[in-house]
Amino acid sequence: MPRKGNRRFEDLVAEGTAVPTDGWDFSWFAGRATEARPSWGYAVSLADRLAKATATLDIQTGGGEVLHFALGRATKPPVLTAATEGWPPNAAKATALLRPHGTVVVSVPEDAPLPFADGAFDLVSSRHPVTPHWTEIARVLEPGGSYFAQHVGPNSVFELVEYFLGPQPEESRSTRHPDHERAGAEAAGLEIVDLRAERLRVEFHDIAAVVHFLRKVIWMVPDFTVEAYEDRLRALHERIESEGPFVAHSTRHLVEARKPHRR
Repeated sequence: MPRKGNRRFEDLVAEGTAVPTDGWDFSWFAGRATEARPSWGYAVSLADRLAKATATLDIQTGGGEVLHFALGRATKPPVLTAATEGWPPNAAKATALLRPHGTVVVSVPEDAPLPFADGAFDLVSSRHPVTPHWTEIARVLEPGGSYFAQHVGPNSVFELVEYFLGPQPEESRSTRHPDHERAGAEAAGLEIVDLRAERLRVEFHDIAAVVHFLRKVIWMVPDFTVEAYEDRLRALHERIESEGPFVAHSTRHLVEARKPHRR
């Protein structure tokens, strides 16, 4: 828990800069930042689906934290579980975390074809993929198989993005829209079973949380460094210290799609 009162800007920035950014464990933010969770409870829902699956693939698994939780909670684990990850530090972390579950982690770039045969899986999952490659997802699913995922939606945490970068063009605001994802899935031959969206409150309680968040989620402010944005960081620090948490909003949508049986 960060100490209260007048906290030195330099100390907080140093704290946010020192934290490793590998994996998708956000426990370091406890007491520094909060984000409301979607009502559907993705990880628990994934555990239920894993218990009914035979062969599963988790795409862009990060450090494997969500899949690890879901596999540990599943009443009956799948016979075969695989995962992909494109960033080597995350792939190494995921391998260590998931190997005890009998899960193989394959290091593959995010934009590369999936290194699996057609129809290899009856369940494909992903939490916050950078981009869902619908044709590849459809290809590796067996007929009747499902894609179950939680995606980042449009304008997610844009209050923070625009604080640093200024107003963003409309085309950047409309990316990741659920309607676009529906169209992409259907164009690949998948049928949408469920598509739900929610907007969730995010609070940053100190500038260390902001620094670490922007270092970890690098696509928010792609050129972010403390040196390049020191003036904006210092102004935001003073604002948080005097007015309270910086409030933003994340957007998430739940996607469930099915590959039709052959006729």
